[in-house]
Amino acid sequence: MAENIQSLSDLGGAINAVAPDAPKHEKKVDQYGRAYATGKRKDAVARVWIRPGSGRIEINKRALEVYFARPVLRMILQQPLDVVNRKGQYDVTVTVAGGGLSGQAGAVRHGLSKALTYFEPELRGALKKGGFLTRDSRVVERKKYGRAKARRSFQFSKR
Repeated sequence: MAENIQSLSDLGGAINAVAPDAPKHEKKVDQYGRAYATGKRKDAVARVWIRPGSGRIEINKRALEVYFARPVLRMILQQPLDVVNRKGQYDVTVTVAGGGLSGQAGAVRHGLSKALTYFEPELRGALKKGGFLTRDSRVVERKKYGRAKARRSFQFSKR
């Protein structure tokens, strides 16, 4: 601090001179007008492409209702679209692999949220507030030797 600061207004000017601007998020689309993102949950990895359309959702070349038969999984997947009021405005194409159906639904939700922020950066605040952009890092703990499972011991017998 080579300069002397005499008042609070001088301090504000010194802080503004040092602090950089917040990062600007810009639209990221490919040559076909699609936004792409990868979502992960447990062992599942989902690759998600969105483009403006009629609201068709296709997962591994199957319709949403066929791939995710349980209504809860379909609801989980469509939460980001409901929060930002974009239901029926985007065609979503997904390839998902690994894990079970619950993990796959969570991975698709994560990827869809990221793809929405790439297509419309102004939606980032609403999706972040809803917690859709946070990667749920919980995974299954590995089995250890000398144990029945990750933490469970073998049954104890006195004799």
